[in-house]
Amino acid sequence: MTSPTQPPLLFLDVDGPLIPFGATLEQLPDGYPIYQTPPELRGLSANPLLARIDPALGPLLAALPYELVWATTWMADANECVAPRLGLPQLPVVDWPDPSYDDEFGALHWKTRPLLAYAAGRPFAWVDDEITDADRAWAAARHPGPSLLRRIDPSCGLLPDDFTALAAWAATLGPH
Repeated sequence: MTSPTQPPLLFLDVDGPLIPFGATLEQLPDGYPIYQTPPELRGLSANPLLARIDPALGPLLAALPYELVWATTWMADANECVAPRLGLPQLPVVDWPDPSYDDEFGALHWKTRPLLAYAAGRPFAWVDDEITDADRAWAAARHPGPSLLRRIDPSCGLLPDDFTALAAWAATLGPH
């Protein structure tokens, strides 16, 4: 369980919440934000999707009262390619085991079990574009601490309402 001084965890997916997707760069509507890669980051990755990361999200994430943790298939590459674009430090990374498909809910996301194991009873929030009611039900039934599973629209990524909801939920937990 968590100590009163530990902040809740915030599990961060990259594709969808931080890199909005659904169209190629050529198919994006007029006005869709594409961000310039700063010269000091240009050698990190040739992945064109990284240009969709809004660098303003970094300070917003850092200001939240959470311990940030990468919960993404980018794994350690998130620290190499994503964190510098957001101005974030190196973050812990959830190490994914082989997915299991033997759950009674059927629609349980393959990340759900490992995230609950990583949290080990500690309060956590998880932002991902693939969260379902099955994940919420499984977490509610098996996680002894508070949890917030917030589905993010992958075509928009994290929005101001998401940050408001994350901050409000963390405030309900009391001081940490």
